[in-house]
Amino acid sequence: MTTTAADPITVKLDRMFAATDTDTDNDGYVEWKDYQRLVDRYLSTYKIDKADRRTQALLVAYQMQWAELLRHADGVDRLSKEQYQSASRAASVDTSRFNMVEGVPHAVFDIMDTDGDNTISKAEFQQYLKVWDITDPGAMDTFVQLDADGDGFISRQEFLRAVREFFYSPDLEAPGSLVFGRLSA
Repeated sequence: MTTTAADPITVKLDRMFAATDTDTDNDGYVEWKDYQRLVDRYLSTYKIDKADRRTQALLVAYQMQWAELLRHADGVDRLSKEQYQSASRAASVDTSRFNMVEGVPHAVFDIMDTDGDNTISKAEFQQYLKVWDITDPGAMDTFVQLDADGDGFISRQEFLRAVREFFYSPDLEAPGSLVFGRLSA
């Protein structure tokens, strides 16, 4: 009997699906309300007012991402894991409109960068892990790997590179692949 390893991108998208599907009933679908809860967790964790321009940018980025996911899922109003995988793959490479791999990360970075120095410190990254409820003990080790130049901070370019790795790299050990903790195929 032959076993095939799961596609690495699928493994990562499954982890993202599970982290996004934040319903208290774990209904197995991602809906807009899951993204709204995610935005609310960012605001609560980073103590940002709803009227803040960063909040508005994050909300709009996630709304655009959601619209693109639905467009690539033929307009359904909630996504099963398989629909989410398929729509995320399509939306991550479709640059004809809003590209979620480029748009959302900038808005997230601006939220994470609480002191406005255009870098993410370890403390700011720890808050990010709380937003996503990432409890993997090795998750903070990811910070060191994302800090490609070793200066003790994650720059905007390093953060964007990590997001691209998450969506595009088949390497489950690439720094961007580790954002939700260690993965195995």
